[in-house]
Amino acid sequence: MFDDEEEFNDSSLNEDIEHFEAHLKGQSLKFIDSDRLEGLIDHYLIQGQFNKAKIAAEFGMYQFAYNPLFKLRKAQALGGLGLLQEALECIIQLEKQEIESAELHLTRASIHAQQREHKQAIRYFKLALAHSDIAEHDYIYLDIAIEYERLHQYQDAIDTLHQALQANKHNEAALYELGRCYDALGATEASIEAYLKFIDEQPYSSTAWYNLGNAYSKLENFDKAVWAYEYAILINEEFGPAHFNLGNAFLSIEKYHKAIEHFELCMKYDGDDAMALCYIGEAYEQLNELPLSKHYYKLSIDLEPMLPEAWLGLGIVEDMLGNTKEGIVLIQKALDYDSENAGIHHVLAGAYQKIECNAEASYHYLKSLELDPSDQEAFTDYIEFLCASSLIEAQAYLQNIEAHDVNFSLAQLHLVSIKWKMGQHAEAKHLFAMCLQRDPTGAKQIFEINPQLLDDNDFLHLAN
Repeated sequence: MFDDEEEFNDSSLNEDIEHFEAHLKGQSLKFIDSDRLEGLIDHYLIQGQFNKAKIAAEFGMYQFAYNPLFKLRKAQALGGLGLLQEALECIIQLEKQEIESAELHLTRASIHAQQREHKQAIRYFKLALAHSDIAEHDYIYLDIAIEYERLHQYQDAIDTLHQALQANKHNEAALYELGRCYDALGATEASIEAYLKFIDEQPYSSTAWYNLGNAYSKLENFDKAVWAYEYAILINEEFGPAHFNLGNAFLSIEKYHKAIEHFELCMKYDGDDAMALCYIGEAYEQLNELPLSKHYYKLSIDLEPMLPEAWLGLGIVEDMLGNTKEGIVLIQKALDYDSENAGIHHVLAGAYQKIECNAEASYHYLKSLELDPSDQEAFTDYIEFLCASSLIEAQAYLQNIEAHDVNFSLAQLHLVSIKWKMGQHAEAKHLFAMCLQRDPTGAKQIFEINPQLLDDNDFLHLAN
């Protein structure tokens, strides 16, 4: 019941729409038979005209009281209007009549999903499976998986999505959700395995190749990411997001002209995009073509005035052009839009350091490290900043870093360097030996921190 629908030709439907909407304006309604009224209601539901669908469904309930489908259609219209409790009451009334169908269960599941009652939604989606045609199973499995995602039950979602793909190996929406779930679990390697398996069976799935590229990008395996994105584009030349992500991958491997090419292709197919323009600006910045870089950063800001990345890039370019104070104003603008961004604080600290505003530089270095303690580049820059003004102050800061701190090992190496510079060579060598015991490979960073130690035979002997 409810699942068999007749199709009506356009002329009949248009005629019924005309008569019904004349009725809504006060004219008497010409009789419409049950099947044609169903078709009219379905039209309104598909078009999102839920109030008209509701009125038509109520007319059907009055004229054809024996046909429970009209109450179901009213429930669907009420759901579309956001009147969820009223919609649910209609469904419950039908259930009391011991009426069961896939459509009835799907409607109730959808209402529960809208009410954020995800466990109930899953229950009724599963009931719908038992009453539905096999051809519909993959989409119902997809609905169930999405509810599991909303419950953060990602492994259950993954298992269900695999069922969806077994039911229909062409269901790319399920493949997309599979990627989201693997991401949520941090199971990038597992996602790669799943995509490669899917590609073995469906080699012309641009979505699978695209998702594979995304997975490789997360692992920072950009060469393989490029390979995957290029296959996605080979299959679908107008795949804008694939062009965008391919541009990002090329940026990461410093192939800036190729990056620009694909950001431009992304906009060719999907229209102007503030981030694409911003990344083109970044590519030209890396190529040291600063006027072009400024041009694209400004285009990005024109399109999206609150985009912090574009303000940051513009500020960096002004600094590179020797206009550090102007650059600081622009970088501060980026910070206004993203105050908790450690990277922006780091860049701003460096700019203030350049114009010898040391209090401001110190504040932003420390803020950067507070927001992202694992940023070793920011940590090293801050230590070098301290050393430039006072080795004693730098030493005191490093000695206060506790063993459980994420930067402890790096701090100890910097401390070795400072002790050596202060003439405390024996202490420096002893501390370096301890660093080598903890991390023989990592400790050799000391020669990057202080290249002068390459001329010290005792340090070279210890390292070897």
